[in-house]
Amino acid sequence: MRYLLILLCLAFVSCYNPERNCKKFKTGRFEFETYLDGDLVKTIFIRNDSVEVEIYNNKKDSASIRWINDCEYVLKSLNPKNRAERQPIHMKILSTSGNSYTFEYNIVGKTEKQKGRVVKID
Repeated sequence: MRYLLILLCLAFVSCYNPERNCKKFKTGRFEFETYLDGDLVKTIFIRNDSVEVEIYNNKKDSASIRWINDCEYVLKSLNPKNRAERQPIHMKILSTSGNSYTFEYNIVGKTEKQKGRVVKID
């Protein structure tokens, strides 16, 4: 009986899929907050289907977007100022909930990934 209960629990957990309504986050105005050197900083970005404009610290930066599928895309800076900014970034939406999504990202070709959460504000 105990084994049956364990199997049922495993089946239930393995069937859980987080919500991924990515299409509604392809365009719009978004806000991202993160800690940078111990301070909470906010970035606003505006995205259409092919370009993203980021506003951070009253400075604008723009990147092209190449969609891989509804939940994954690659960002490439349009005006890189150094070698690091020339490297494209792979973004993957992991889950969505209401007006926000959780994502992971990494520099293309690197294995180290980081996660974040974005809120759609428009």
